[in-house]
Amino acid sequence: MLAKRKKLSRKQIKEDKLVTTYYKVLKLYEKYQSKILMILGAAAVVVVVIVLYSSKVSEDNRIATTQLSRIMNTYNTGSYQEAIDGVPGTNVVGLRKIVEDYSSTQQGEYAKIFLANCYYFLGNYRTALEYYDDYSGSNTLYKATAFAGCANCYEAMNEIEKAAELYQRAASLSESDPNNPEYLIKAGKNYIKMGQTEEAKLLLEKIKKDYKNSSFSQEADRYLAEVQ
Repeated sequence: MLAKRKKLSRKQIKEDKLVTTYYKVLKLYEKYQSKILMILGAAAVVVVVIVLYSSKVSEDNRIATTQLSRIMNTYNTGSYQEAIDGVPGTNVVGLRKIVEDYSSTQQGEYAKIFLANCYYFLGNYRTALEYYDDYSGSNTLYKATAFAGCANCYEAMNEIEKAAELYQRAASLSESDPNNPEYLIKAGKNYIKMGQTEEAKLLLEKIKKDYKNSSFSQEADRYLAEVQ
C-alpha cells in the first residue's frame, strides 16, 4: 500500500520554487557567462568614459572661465579687434580662440555672444550673425541676447521683417528679462516701418502694461501716438 503523500506547506512550496529558480538562473549564467561578462565589461567602460568626459568638460569650463575673465577688460574698453584676437605677448587669449577651443562648455558659449558682439560693433554683421545664431547654451538670458543680436544684424542690413520677429522672440523667452521692454520697442519700431501698425500697437501697449516703470514706457507713448 502506498504511503499517503505529505502535503507541502506554502513555505515549503516557495522554498522549492526558489531553489528551482536558482538552479535555472545558474545554468543560464554558465551557458552565457562569456557574453554576460562582456556586457558588464562594456558597461564598466561606458561608465569610465562618462566620468572622464565629465571631468574634462568641467576642467575645460574652468579654463574657459579664466581666459574669458582675462579678455573682458579689453572687451569692455571697446578694443573689439583685440578682444577677438587676444593681446600679443601675454596670456590674454582672444574670444575667437576661446570659442574655438571651448565651445562645448558653458563659458565657451558665453564667449560666443561676446565674440558676436565684437563683430557687430566692428560692422561685420554677417560674421556676427553666424556666432549669434550658433549660440546653443542653456542660459535663457543669453538665448534672448542671441536672438536680439541676430535682430540687430538684420536691422543693420535693412532686413527689418526678420529683425522685428527676432526682437519679439527675444522678449518672449523670459518675463523677468530686464531687456524685454527694449526688445519690444525695437520690434514695434520695425513693425511701424513695415506699415504693420496693429502689431506695433500691441507690443507698445504691452510695454505700457507690463513695464510701465521702464525708461522705454515714455518712448512707447510717443510711438503709440504715431500709430493711433
